[in-house]
Amino acid sequence: MIVAEALVKRYGAKVAVGGIDFTVRPGQVTGFLGPNGAGKSTTMRMAVGLDRPTAGSVQVNGRAYHEHRAPLREVGVLLDAKAAHSGRTAYKHLLAIAATHRIGAARVREVLGLTGLDSVAGKRIGGFSLGMGQRLGIAAALLGDPATIILDEPVNGLDPEGVRWVRTLMKSLAAEGRTVLLSSHLMSEMAQTADHLLVLGRGKILADGPISDVISRAAPSVVRVRTRDSGRLVPAIAGPDVSVSLLADGTLQVTGLTADEVATAASAAEVVLQEAVAVSGSLEEAYIALTAGDVEYRASATPQTGVSA
Repeated sequence: MIVAEALVKRYGAKVAVGGIDFTVRPGQVTGFLGPNGAGKSTTMRMAVGLDRPTAGSVQVNGRAYHEHRAPLREVGVLLDAKAAHSGRTAYKHLLAIAATHRIGAARVREVLGLTGLDSVAGKRIGGFSLGMGQRLGIAAALLGDPATIILDEPVNGLDPEGVRWVRTLMKSLAAEGRTVLLSSHLMSEMAQTADHLLVLGRGKILADGPISDVISRAAPSVVRVRTRDSGRLVPAIAGPDVSVSLLADGTLQVTGLTADEVATAASAAEVVLQEAVAVSGSLEEAYIALTAGDVEYRASATPQTGVSA
């Protein structure tokens, strides 16, 4: 379990993390989202003792990271897959890390197999692709068989098979009762992997809850309606919490009512509907809605394509 209480990190006048409280619980995959500069990396670094909080605290499995006698057995972390000596082989790299905690060579071979790197165990890391480097970083995180796993962008550089493997691995680790904190900018992958979401923006928590709840609150479902008699349908479904907009293809988009409620109102007004379909909000839509005011870097104009003469 990871618990942060009134956690603050300042760099001079800049507030990277502004007094946040959260709990990452075991038995589920918690997705950690936020724009660049939101404070995610700083928060993860404080969790594993790489940065010292300005105020407040963050504990892993009941203690600050530096208080654990064998931290590798408590928390496995991947923050930078490139943090490995390029001249070492994958096997020697993991063996050196394992030696710090008296972890045997058998476990090194086990995680090499688990991450699909056993065939390149003797290859120097400098020749690894980005995806292979990610697998090696995940192998290092799993060396101590930890109860808590923190991974920052673990699918970066992986092919579709590798992405699916990470997804399956994270779910299986959570199913074993471990705490899994996963950061990624891939909304489609996070939607398939995470059970719970923690969304940060400019060092503040924007959302903290089950993924379905976060999506439904930030990007509520809408009903797409097609009818030849919109002039009578719109007043029939009007209400204080109902809004109707006309899409480019002539479809009406209704918020504040279910598809059944739209159909019932249409029937009462003798309006024929060609279609009334409920469309659920997506994680991407929810994320954009939540972070709209917290994006640090934003383009000022739409880029132009083509070559001018």
